[in-house]
Amino acid sequence: MKVRDVMTQHMIVLSTRTSYEEAARILYGNKTSGAPVVDSTGRIAGILSEKDLFRAMFPKYGEYLAEPHVYRDQELQEERVIEIRHESIGKYMTSPAIVVDADAPILRAGGLLLAYGLHRLPVMEAGRLVGIVTREEIFQTILQRRLFSAILKVENMPRTGMIIHR
Repeated sequence: MKVRDVMTQHMIVLSTRTSYEEAARILYGNKTSGAPVVDSTGRIAGILSEKDLFRAMFPKYGEYLAEPHVYRDQELQEERVIEIRHESIGKYMTSPAIVVDADAPILRAGGLLLAYGLHRLPVMEAGRLVGIVTREEIFQTILQRRLFSAILKVENMPRTGMIIHR
């Protein structure tokens, strides 16, 4: 089975110029935890996830080392989200994006998701973004088409003289 068979074609796509606040509202409002990010030419520039947005609230290592006292009050640190809300997500997205070709086997996509600890992959065809595939879509498809259908075939077989070891 190919990635194109399980990918979602209707997806949220963000621009590198989208603000932190707008991206957070879009993801939250659509009940999704991430989306591909494209540059001004429409080429994939990265991917933005909740994790990236959350990580932006914390100081970078160098910032912390320069002024550790500023970052010791975690309740005060929550205010950082107000400070960064107008900044472009291009600064916070994961780049380059790990992508998969639409004609790749679904387990190739699954392997990339596992190897890189990701939840979703942008799907490309001839250099264009054509969809997104998630770990959940791949896993559910494999379970439904391989495991559950195999169990149904065994359960629907005549029981006469048949011994099933479990």
